[in-house]
Amino acid sequence: MARYASILDLIGNTPVVDVSELSPKANVTILAKLEGRNPAGSVKDRVALSLIEAAERDGVLIPGKSDQILIEPSSGNTGIALAMVCRLRGYHLKVVLPTNVSPERRQLLLVFGAEIIDSPGAEGSNGAVRLAHTLAEEHPEWIFLYQYANPANPLAHYRTTGPEILKDVPEITHFVAGLGTSGTLMGVGKYLKEHKPEVQIWAVEPPSGEMVDGLRSLDDGYIPPIFTDNHGTELLNRKVVVRPRESIEWTRKMTEVGLFAGISSGAIMAGAVKCANLIPDDEVATIVTIVCDDGWKYLSTGAWSDDIDEVVERAKKIIYF
Repeated sequence: MARYASILDLIGNTPVVDVSELSPKANVTILAKLEGRNPAGSVKDRVALSLIEAAERDGVLIPGKSDQILIEPSSGNTGIALAMVCRLRGYHLKVVLPTNVSPERRQLLLVFGAEIIDSPGAEGSNGAVRLAHTLAEEHPEWIFLYQYANPANPLAHYRTTGPEILKDVPEITHFVAGLGTSGTLMGVGKYLKEHKPEVQIWAVEPPSGEMVDGLRSLDDGYIPPIFTDNHGTELLNRKVVVRPRESIEWTRKMTEVGLFAGISSGAIMAGAVKCANLIPDDEVATIVTIVCDDGWKYLSTGAWSDDIDEVVERAKKIIYF
């Protein structure tokens, strides 16, 4: 058994599991990369560590200087991951958090010592972003890493997630991931295209005006700067739309192969299945998709136990991701 010097050394090198039982076609293999195995429980652990280490290299953060304050908007996993890294590095983190997040989010932020600044729930994650910008302008002494525009976000996936996928699945033909900050798609997509140009990069997004936890529609008016900075329109081969009900249905269906995953992962799996359905019967394909986190932080949503119509309706009011 390996021995590690720090919990942060456990970030990355997550396992890939064959979930082809969920594939609608015998000629299409679906493989899931289990990011919930990261120490703070999500794919955002990679991004949080990358953001902090980049700021330290650039002199924006000084290790050991305990009076430094960071501010970041989040509706879930990024805030939790940053809170863990900041706790270990000795930085004080303020997280701008919509009031309608699920209780697990708030509790986990407090566990790792983050300070929560509430933003209006009705404004969702975009409202948290706006308030964080305002507060950062009012307090220039605070450090605003801003994952949506920080190149360290996609760089985390270019340096780690992408190489891991290609090493573990050299036969990959399609990579399917959710469109949120776009960091995973941009970083992994760029790496795969450089090393295996024929790989297809597919993004999963909700319909405009509808909320699927952890994902965003570019048609809603906010395009993350890292998407445009990394030529996202040219990098992506296709986008597929997944509705809220589909995300809940596939979150439940994933338990049939033993995957207890979060709701955004259900949406991404739904997108992977749509991808599989579009592959010709005479073509062999291998789809790799991301399971962003495990389901433990979603138990209060009733996503697995309550009537599905009630869960879908509830998702319009509560941010689960």
